[in-house]
Amino acid sequence: MRQLLLALLVLTTGCSAQAGEDGPLLVAAASDLGPAFTELGEAYERDTGRAVTFTFGSSGQLSQQIANGAPFEVFASANEAYVDDVLEAGQGDRQSKAQYALGQLVVWTRPDAAQAGLSQLGQARFRRIAVANPEHAPYGAAAVQALRSAGLYDQVRDRLVYGENVSDTLRLASSGNADVAIVAQSLAAVEQGGHYTEVQPGLHEPLRQALVVTAEPERAEAAQDFADLVVSARGREVLSRFGFAPPEV
Repeated sequence: MRQLLLALLVLTTGCSAQAGEDGPLLVAAASDLGPAFTELGEAYERDTGRAVTFTFGSSGQLSQQIANGAPFEVFASANEAYVDDVLEAGQGDRQSKAQYALGQLVVWTRPDAAQAGLSQLGQARFRRIAVANPEHAPYGAAAVQALRSAGLYDQVRDRLVYGENVSDTLRLASSGNADVAIVAQSLAAVEQGGHYTEVQPGLHEPLRQALVVTAEPERAEAAQDFADLVVSARGREVLSRFGFAPPEV
């Protein structure tokens, strides 16, 4: 079954992953981690000589795949609760669980639009406001919490459009299919052009980002090496450059 799931994963994601002890390390990671993990993956490959293949998506969807046996070997979530879900499903090494960062929510607008903060989203010029699907994307859930805390949710709820994950949400706005997006700073900071304004962290539950090793025993050491890199001082320096704050613990 594990081999079949891996074959399906390769077909659906276009990855060059291979099963077996010598294949690349398979890492499932929240979409907000794309730029930072690309850099960390290159460092891991230089350090170990082992290739790494990333699959980026919403934390909730990735956690469901892992709980159902998808052969990922490290899971890095944008919300610690999804790591706990994986562990409760009997997947992963509980001792390897670690918080690695706090995520930052921002309001992003295109280069041809004026910069805006959360408090301005009730204005009529924002006809479509993109957020990640709060059912399975932590940044979407945080965006809805922030809108509620700011007293804006009832005013804008009919203008919300949903991306499958936070990367998809940013694309909705950058392509013109939404007027503004509430997304991760880590993605907004590297988007070509555009403006972003931080959302006050107190308006939503902290985005406590955590990881866990989910590899089979024969691959656990290689997976733990990547997890250790992420939580190391070197890893946190990279994450900091992409807008992540240090973890609370």
